[in-house]
Amino acid sequence: MQVGIVGLGLMGGSLGLALQEVRHELGIKRILGCDSNPLHAQMALSLGLVEECVDLHALQNCAVVFLAIPLDGIVQVLQSFKPSLQTTIIEVGSAKEQIVSAIPLSLRPQVIATHPMCGTEFYGPKAALRGLYQHKIVIFVDCDKSAPEHVERAKEIFSAIGMQLVKMDAKSHDAHIAFVSHLPHAISYALANVVLSQKSPQTILSLAAGGFKDMSRLSKSSPVMWRSVFKQNKEQVLKAMGAFLEEMGAVQGLLESEDWEALEAWMGRANQLQEFM
Repeated sequence: MQVGIVGLGLMGGSLGLALQEVRHELGIKRILGCDSNPLHAQMALSLGLVEECVDLHALQNCAVVFLAIPLDGIVQVLQSFKPSLQTTIIEVGSAKEQIVSAIPLSLRPQVIATHPMCGTEFYGPKAALRGLYQHKIVIFVDCDKSAPEHVERAKEIFSAIGMQLVKMDAKSHDAHIAFVSHLPHAISYALANVVLSQKSPQTILSLAAGGFKDMSRLSKSSPVMWRSVFKQNKEQVLKAMGAFLEEMGAVQGLLESEDWEALEAWMGRANQLQEFM
């Protein structure tokens, strides 16, 4: 079978590398790529992420097409793409409610909404990594609305590249992911901007050690991609932000009142998080 990958950055490029390692197991004859950025397409070819770059129309007869592009782009492709009835379309966006509601009814049985829980702060074809998907979780969202044969094909592929499968509905997915992915990115962007807005950010950054680097790492992530994530999961992200700001207000109050015992207890409660991880 032929597999097409739309979007050849971190997720799509790493997927191309992963599929090459299991191509014989899955019976993959050729891995095609598609990217709206000609430079990215050229880079993906030179890096060996895919074997040929084509336009979107040329992917309509592929057995499987992955959509690894910003969320707004996924919606646009789903509403304009005209694949064969045998094509399995697997989108890998990190917010789901708007995407699944935008899938045309005629295409719904073929579309598998998934979210591989992996990634880095880097983007573009050069960010592609071998093994990115191995031993990670992939969430299948509202898969009861897809045809069983397409769901099974998607499961076979993700299992072959080493992922663990879980199922979830779109609303629950977006609510949970807002806390463990979207909120951390917003906090990291905010931390970076706070430092950059000070009078001498260079001096501050020259003193930065592990704590700041860990917290600010995500601020390197693609603004284009995260703009669409925040846009599509706005309501859940705002709820998560509200809960976070409430905690910040609590610790601010403890500092202002110099209630050091309560502050220590507040931090001790946070220590308990590690018991669940």
